[in-house]
Amino acid sequence: MSYTKFIVSLIRAKSVNLNKIRSSPSRCRSTLASPDSQEEKEQQRQSEGCAVVEADPVELITQTKNAKDVRLNRIRVDFDNTEEAYKSKNNIELLRSLLVFNLCAIDILVEKNKELMELSKKLLGQRMFEKLMKMTFYGQFVAGEDHNSIKPLIHKNQAFGVGAVLDYSVEEDLTQEEAEKKEMDSCVSEAEKASPGAGHREKKYKAHRRFGDRRGGVISARTYFYADEAKCDNQMETFINCIKASAGASTDGFSAIKLTALGRPQFLLQFSEVLVKWRKFFNFLAAQQGKSDMTALEKRLELELLKECLTQMGVGARDDIENWFTGEKLGLSGTIDLLDWNSLINDTTKMSNLLMVPNLETGQLEPLSNKFTAEEESQMKRMLQRVDILAKHALENGVRLMVDAEQTYFQPAISRLTLEMQRKFNREKPVIFNTYQCYLKEAYDNVTLDVELSRREGWYFGAKLVRGAYMYQERDRAQEIGYEDPINPDYEATNRMYHKCLEYVLEEIEHNRKANVMVASHNEDTVKFTLQKMNEMGLSPTENKVYFGQLLGMCDQISFPLGQAGFPVYKYVPYGPVNEVIPYLSRRAQENRGFMKGSQRERSLLWNELRRRFLGGQIFYKPVY
Repeated sequence: MSYTKFIVSLIRAKSVNLNKIRSSPSRCRSTLASPDSQEEKEQQRQSEGCAVVEADPVELITQTKNAKDVRLNRIRVDFDNTEEAYKSKNNIELLRSLLVFNLCAIDILVEKNKELMELSKKLLGQRMFEKLMKMTFYGQFVAGEDHNSIKPLIHKNQAFGVGAVLDYSVEEDLTQEEAEKKEMDSCVSEAEKASPGAGHREKKYKAHRRFGDRRGGVISARTYFYADEAKCDNQMETFINCIKASAGASTDGFSAIKLTALGRPQFLLQFSEVLVKWRKFFNFLAAQQGKSDMTALEKRLELELLKECLTQMGVGARDDIENWFTGEKLGLSGTIDLLDWNSLINDTTKMSNLLMVPNLETGQLEPLSNKFTAEEESQMKRMLQRVDILAKHALENGVRLMVDAEQTYFQPAISRLTLEMQRKFNREKPVIFNTYQCYLKEAYDNVTLDVELSRREGWYFGAKLVRGAYMYQERDRAQEIGYEDPINPDYEATNRMYHKCLEYVLEEIEHNRKANVMVASHNEDTVKFTLQKMNEMGLSPTENKVYFGQLLGMCDQISFPLGQAGFPVYKYVPYGPVNEVIPYLSRRAQENRGFMKGSQRERSLLWNELRRRFLGGQIFYKPVY
């Protein structure tokens, strides 16, 4: 069953038929991450900066690992070598970086940056304003206005070992009131509008006007608001153009998409709630069998006890329950784990056009909400079709597609849809990459479950690991609305979670070369942790299984030494017209204020390189490539 049909079946079918469950033994191996090499001392923030780290260079094996004899030809990666870090930049570009970073450290300029840009536009006029922006913030953080103008920068970076993840960064410049109205209109179904409070919705997965403007407290991620289906089609075409531009600019590029740009977010909210409630029901049943303290993958329900429990709860008649849990492999194992349980959702909600979820108190299946209208069901189908079209374009153009993570009330549905794309398109190589936010308490469970599923079914696992972009917003929303804070308690806990997830994926790569991971981090400690583990495991950079990623215009002292040492490293490359990327530039200014005030490292390295060039007579230095 394709993932599009799978989702549609949640709405359209008519009876419960829980079958075709698979079970296979998981490989036994250690999944415990080693302790961090150095505890972070800075306060957790939603977007990380370049950490102040003075550590010894890490050496790595550069030849592909041989099972019997590994030749140790080690590479020394020096993140303090300014000549290597900035050899792709001329002196004007270095001076621009210093200017922008210093401006980002001035609070009043950052806090009023949008107002100052509007004032500059009025005083200078559109033409001079655009020139000023291209000489400063736009030139630092944005590659160009369209897919043709970005090619010179992409080709130059490639010459110095750095690839590109293309991201068309145009956003609507909405007022808060406009954003709130659009969000409430698109996240509340017609049935809910007609009968507020009907159904069995959890407050986390309902739209709340105070948090309707999803840009609030968010720095590192662009935000889309639903207007109509025509706009979603236009945004899909933009993503297709981005995929084609990535294919035309390089042979191994990435392109980034967001699912909230492709359809009505009401569906993501409701499907997320279905997935979470079924997972909670599994944990409830595991607790009934005394297995509540086990990890997500370790919980295996005894099938006979499970059938008895469901019968006693009145979920169904004994004969019906016997029919639900049938399957050759399941009959042999006599147990069911969370992956088997998740596969039940393929057919669970076939209840006369209702989304059905288990009530933990009664055990009964109850309607999540009233019926979808014909138009809402059509909107849902079109969203899934757009996702499928983008994945096909990525495969046809030889581009890897990176699905960005979003808020936790959307993310379960986004992750499941991405997983279904991976099952379909990652059969021969990694094409679709899911994003895991490691500031979430459940990050490790999510990573381990998806890796295990890829292992059982034999497809290529692809992950991008980030710390996360929505921390402040998520915490405020949880506290205000009244549900558990999904975020780790502090920055140190998030670092431990990141390294734990990363080491698990690296171990999977060591045992099974079908896993792939992008370490999307500006944190030198994390990069050096990765290099250390690769060295210990004999993972060669030439295998192209472990990638590194940073934003354009930030942390070149990490990206370029890695690239020139042979590691696959990519810059997240935004592009778009000057006026239309101002919201993105505003966030970049705020993000740089965070790490520039806490660290002098990048500015110090830039000064050192300028001083070295001037003293060496390289006043008119020009990159050679």
